[in-house]
Amino acid sequence: MMVWPPTIGAADLEVADPSVHLAVTMGGTGAACHDARVDDRRLVDAILAGDSDAFRVLVERESASVYRTCYRILSNLTDAEDAAQETFVTAYRAIAGYRGDGTFGAWIGRIATRHAYRKLGTRRKATIEPIDDTFDVAAPTAGSDPLGLALGAERDELVRAAVARLGEPYREVVALRFFGELSLNEIAEATERPLGTVKTHLHRGLERLHRSLGVEMPA
Repeated sequence: MMVWPPTIGAADLEVADPSVHLAVTMGGTGAACHDARVDDRRLVDAILAGDSDAFRVLVERESASVYRTCYRILSNLTDAEDAAQETFVTAYRAIAGYRGDGTFGAWIGRIATRHAYRKLGTRRKATIEPIDDTFDVAAPTAGSDPLGLALGAERDELVRAAVARLGEPYREVVALRFFGELSLNEIAEATERPLGTVKTHLHRGLERLHRSLGVEMPA
């Protein structure tokens, strides 16, 4: 019988890249094990059929990316660890809600951002702790990403705080794109919104973000 949730000790995370050791303590290496969407559906069907090991496979595969997303939002090892644990517990309980239209990684990534921002909102202090220099929060490096250079250059609490202040649905789309590293198609699938709507929300969210940061929006 599967013991859930798996325990993750803080001592296991005291390394240069904490996301790697989260995956190790859960038994896997994250995105490196990612298979095709059909395998997502097969694993979920197995979980629903009572296979106690199938969910463990998904945890092993997605743990690093879930923790990385939470850490990029929270910039705190303990908070990110808690949010990641809560994410997998929620995913396990809501597994029947995964329809297979998109990847499981995108689906659980959306859950992770929600838990991370919920935890961020419960912090008593208004300030966000500066991010560890040992952890890379750079966004996708493609030149078409208007926020990529800003995230790579700033890498600090100002950007995260500005994203946190965005209203929905802009915050969710921006966070999934740059903290969760999802493609626009994956965001559309995970949020069940038309691709054109996702593009609009991202563009408007970035406009608001640039105004908040006092940075001119690239043409």
